[in-house]
Amino acid sequence: MLYQMHEWQRSLLTPFVHFADATAQLFSNPYSPLAYTPVSRRMAAAYELLYRLGKDYEKPAWGLHTTIMDGVEARISEQVASARPFCNLVHFVRTPVQPVPAERRPDPVVLLVAPLSGHHATLLRDTVRALLPSHDVYVTDWIDARMVPASAGPFHLDDYVDYIRGFIGQLGPDVHVMSVCQPTVPVLAAVSLMATDKDPKLPRSMIMMGGPIDTRRSPTQVNNLALTKPFSWFEHNLIHRVPPRFPGAGRKVYPGFLQHAGFVSMNPDRHLTSHYDFYLDLVRGDDEDAEAHRRFYDEYNAVLDMPAEYYLDTIRTVFQKCELPRGTWKVRGQLVKPADIESVALFTVEGELDDISGSGQTQAAQDLCSGIPADRKRHYTAPGAGHYGIFSGRRWREMICPQIAEFIRQHSTPA
Repeated sequence: MLYQMHEWQRSLLTPFVHFADATAQLFSNPYSPLAYTPVSRRMAAAYELLYRLGKDYEKPAWGLHTTIMDGVEARISEQVASARPFCNLVHFVRTPVQPVPAERRPDPVVLLVAPLSGHHATLLRDTVRALLPSHDVYVTDWIDARMVPASAGPFHLDDYVDYIRGFIGQLGPDVHVMSVCQPTVPVLAAVSLMATDKDPKLPRSMIMMGGPIDTRRSPTQVNNLALTKPFSWFEHNLIHRVPPRFPGAGRKVYPGFLQHAGFVSMNPDRHLTSHYDFYLDLVRGDDEDAEAHRRFYDEYNAVLDMPAEYYLDTIRTVFQKCELPRGTWKVRGQLVKPADIESVALFTVEGELDDISGSGQTQAAQDLCSGIPADRKRHYTAPGAGHYGIFSGRRWREMICPQIAEFIRQHSTPA
């Protein structure tokens, strides 16, 4: 009923949201006489803030149209390389507007595994943008569970591992797998199972960034929440059925609006200050800072529903039982053994100030993958970087991405 009540509330507020948007335009549009009254800027700012606090945020577009390949401009087009019920594998195809140098070698293929943890894959826009000039990039674009018909069946953590293994097989064996945050765990499982089975399409390398490989190390607020509540609490309080108006009507999910409330509750003062600063920027006419606020929250407020089975499996397997680092995790009855990985190079990245995946949680993969030779392993802790800073922003572009690009090229040939 909670999901249905949320939809009723949103329907009730929709007329007021549109009214706030229209009123903001009346007090800001140069063709409106109200825009020239003494309090016009304050009124427009207040109503736009109300509009943005109440509006429904849809999945943002990738917005990646061009890149530069060795000094040559290339157009970007998005193509679905593989369509599955819960995920589309999106290929960013680069088409140079002029011929590239004949001696230019093909760029390494990168499978960027986006997190299925509340936000859309477009959260990795800056990650993709920085990789595109010198990599052939594919991204897992997870589908909002409320848009997946119930007839498609459930989606468990084991299914996630199967999806990743399937994508690697489709792109391998020369692919480099790069996972950000939550997918580091299923990616390590998928590669481990492939190594155990002697799969010839093992990837060349794994780049794991800010993920909960071993949440017993430097536990964060997120980790503590999973431990302070019994499993039944998550099942009874956070899982709801999708209302009738969506294609996935009746499907059990962890709703996006509850996830968003959890995101905000972690740093409420920061968000309150940000919105107040946005109001002041509008009053002062500081359009650049105001637009930066809009871009950030257009992405941050756009959330998706997660399949209930996958979410609950993750709580139990990754956060409560820590089955991967304990060596007890089985996928479809097969034990996950990272020590079986020998030929795949490993690069782990952490942020010094990460408050989502604490220090050492991602680096734990280095110990688990004991079969990989030391000269094929690397770890980097980005100074001054928080969780989002390791895959977006200046530190990502200037400090982390160049090291990843160098590591990928270093290990682009078979071991």
